[in-house]
Amino acid sequence: MMNRSVKKALSLVAIAAMSVGALAGCGSSSDAKGKVYYLNFKPEAADQWTALAKKYTEETGVEVKVQTAASGTYEQTLKSEIAKTEAPTLFQVNGPVGYQNWKRYTADMKDTEVYNQLVNKDVALTDGDKVVGVPYVMETYGLIYNKDILNKYFALDDAAVKSVDEINSFDKLKAVADGIQQHKDELGVKGAFTSAGFDSSSDWRFKTHLANLPLFYEFTIDKVTEQPAKIKGTYLAQYKQIFDLYLKDSTTEPTQLSSKTGDDANSEFALGEAVFYQNGTWAWSDLQKAGMSADSVGMMPIYIGVKGEENQGLATGSENYWCINDKASDADKKATEEFLKWVITSDAGKNALSTEMGFTTPFKTFSDIKSDNPLTQAATEDQTSGKTQVTWNFTMMPSEEWKNKLGNALLEYAQGTGSWDAVKSAFVDNWATEYEASH
Repeated sequence: MMNRSVKKALSLVAIAAMSVGALAGCGSSSDAKGKVYYLNFKPEAADQWTALAKKYTEETGVEVKVQTAASGTYEQTLKSEIAKTEAPTLFQVNGPVGYQNWKRYTADMKDTEVYNQLVNKDVALTDGDKVVGVPYVMETYGLIYNKDILNKYFALDDAAVKSVDEINSFDKLKAVADGIQQHKDELGVKGAFTSAGFDSSSDWRFKTHLANLPLFYEFTIDKVTEQPAKIKGTYLAQYKQIFDLYLKDSTTEPTQLSSKTGDDANSEFALGEAVFYQNGTWAWSDLQKAGMSADSVGMMPIYIGVKGEENQGLATGSENYWCINDKASDADKKATEEFLKWVITSDAGKNALSTEMGFTTPFKTFSDIKSDNPLTQAATEDQTSGKTQVTWNFTMMPSEEWKNKLGNALLEYAQGTGSWDAVKSAFVDNWATEYEASH
């Protein structure tokens, strides 16, 4: 027979166990919902994300915290936040290079609704069989053109082509640009192309976006799918000829390019002083503010003279990939997946992304939303044309320093103070140097 003190001890143990069980039950019922913490990259969309998070919490009861990193500080903010107990459950990387810093934290998103709703699953960021990032903003760039002035050129007796659809190679583009330059007074323009400015507000168009074209073709032929330690510069001759065309058939003398800005190029195009302007879908708001009408503007691929480029489309990609923190609890990961699903399927989420934030999104759920941006419309047509999209391989460029050295070499070449050999060296040799430094 058990003595009273042993009985009492056992009953206390039982009560304690029941209490722990009850507490655990309470905890699991609230934790089962999970919570979301999004570290947002885009300061310009901070208010919209905060409002969206609040709306989701009101609808579902799930806590969603949004913090926005100040411009230019995302990586260091993420480093600081990811080390905390309450770390972001949702963060973002800019592509394959950014992914290398955070690969230990990325959950596989293969079974998520955001991945399954992609119109083209090839745009996701992958590592082997794992889907490590899903883009939520797609942007497209090429040669923006003025339809009205081009039509004036097509009406000339000696026009090289008679319609924009015939411009489907570097040779055709060059013939048209040379013709426009020859007839610039008659057409009322200062040049075929806007100034290729090398002020920091404009030089990224050439040291990053234009440099993407030779990389795209080299990586396609060599079947490169992740950042290489070295590159060959196989298509540098083609890079040179398109850059030379920009310089020769321009509104501006090459010696003036160091001081020319992105605003200058935007203004030259909007005022009808140039017919072609290398830029992307994001440029429309500035062109619209400068007085352009949507029906005067189109966008075509940048042709550099590669065999088969007649089938080449515009350059479409993203530097904005959502990643789910694999080190978050299962409940928080699930809550984050559900939040993202709501963002891309609910009316509130779709309106916030497409209208309030002005994003062009890659999801099937947005197929009913029509953009009034003529450059986005051109990009959408291009994506359904059957042409091969130029992917954004500049996300594999080894460093900002690589871009800057290439930009300096391009400017010196343009001004006549440097040689194309220096551009080659900055492109090829410095890739290996910068890759080694960052690894």
